[in-house]
Amino acid sequence: MINIQELKFDDQGLIPCVVQDFYTNEVLTVAYMNTESLEKTLADQQMTFYSRSRQELWRKGETSGNTQQLVTLKADCDKDSLVAKVIKAGPACHTNAESCFFNDIFKADGQQEFSVQDLYELILGRKTNPQEKSYTSYLFSKGNEKILKKIGEEATEVVIGAMKASKAETTYEIADLIYHLLVLMANNEILPADVMAELSKRQVVDKKVKQETMK
Repeated sequence: MINIQELKFDDQGLIPCVVQDFYTNEVLTVAYMNTESLEKTLADQQMTFYSRSRQELWRKGETSGNTQQLVTLKADCDKDSLVAKVIKAGPACHTNAESCFFNDIFKADGQQEFSVQDLYELILGRKTNPQEKSYTSYLFSKGNEKILKKIGEEATEVVIGAMKASKAETTYEIADLIYHLLVLMANNEILPADVMAELSKRQVVDKKVKQETMK
């Protein structure tokens, strides 16, 4: 751990801070902090920045409700810039976009950004706006019973693929299982962030955690 007195602020007493989503690592925004805003952020773990245009402190979500809870804060090797990972409540951008970075300038041919969150949002869209001949919309129309049946089938196929020691088949079946789990989550208003938050509370690598009862 370093002391904030070791940080190198610019001539205006500011330091840039890149803000990332704690669960997805998506870059949400870049803002500036001064000593006071940094101290406030560390004191209550709610992101507070300094507005260069208004020349005053501003707490993220103070008016919109789209707050950002600080989880980790790191300085770079020169100690003149910061990276904060946050748990956000609502969109990060004032345009109501999830991230401020949505204007494409270049994209390499054959490369496509993709994440579990992207897939979840696509699946959720088939629930809120059903599409004719969409398998996902069909699952939603049948409800939990059908979705759970498919999860059971896909879990069995994962086991079969793994017992064959077939990496390709097992990978294919795991992808099917994850897809159907996301459909179940969307049907029951469970977010990927909810699952990640649960996992983050556990020592999942070294210790098996079993919930005996649900209250």
